[in-house]
Amino acid sequence: MDNRRMCPNCRAFITNSDRVCPYCGNQVGPRAIDRRDTGAMIGGFIPARHFTTFVILLINAALYAASSALSGSLTEMSGRALYSLGAKLGASIWLGHEYWRLVTAGFLHGSILHIAFNSWALFVLGSQVEEVYGTPRFLVMYFASTVGGFFLSARMNMGLSIGASAGIMGLIGCMVAFGHASQTSLGRQIRNQYLGWLGLNLVWGFMPGSSIDNYAHIGGFAAGFAVAWFAGTPMRSTRTKEAAWRVAAAFCVLVTAWCFWLMYSHYQSPELLQ
Repeated sequence: MDNRRMCPNCRAFITNSDRVCPYCGNQVGPRAIDRRDTGAMIGGFIPARHFTTFVILLINAALYAASSALSGSLTEMSGRALYSLGAKLGASIWLGHEYWRLVTAGFLHGSILHIAFNSWALFVLGSQVEEVYGTPRFLVMYFASTVGGFFLSARMNMGLSIGASAGIMGLIGCMVAFGHASQTSLGRQIRNQYLGWLGLNLVWGFMPGSSIDNYAHIGGFAAGFAVAWFAGTPMRSTRTKEAAWRVAAAFCVLVTAWCFWLMYSHYQSPELLQ
């Protein structure tokens, strides 16, 4: 068994025998079964530090399966099916007050290529952000990015829009904030790398014939950057701040679950939509 564990306060690696973290002085107590052990107990299929990212990916896959069943196609989803499952539509949000669509739209995808690309991007970025910022901050950042992205999209683009890319662009914003705040040469490299990703996505979105919702991307990036800049990392945090982030993360999870319940309670069969 690995003789190391991570300090819950500063996230530095310490030994199992340490009762006080030598880096931050925080009391850590005896080792309990941590999430890495839990991952091993279920066969190692889900690495612990990526667990929340995997859960989001599974939710996306489940909703894609539901969209496929309603659309009668595995590769292309119908607009009516996506609308029934909570896609963003400006009129429904501002006139129908269906604000839950700002959340549920972020878990839907329009084609097999759409979900495949977003799943790869979310796996890469989500794993990095979750490891750098910790799970509570990651949940708040992803939630804020999704809502922020589709809020701007609903204001500027009244059409139907879906996809995890608003949240993904928010994660890019998180890494840009992390790289900039570090004030090191490595940090500048990280910042510039992810700014390059941002620029590539925006250029791609503005190409003629593109169906990419750049407003959702811009709003998601701005929200993710803002939250990450305010949040910082757990490295120099306190127990009180970490408890506050856990409460905020739990609130975001509960709001997301409530939005899905509202989607279910307002569900209309695609065949009944005009």
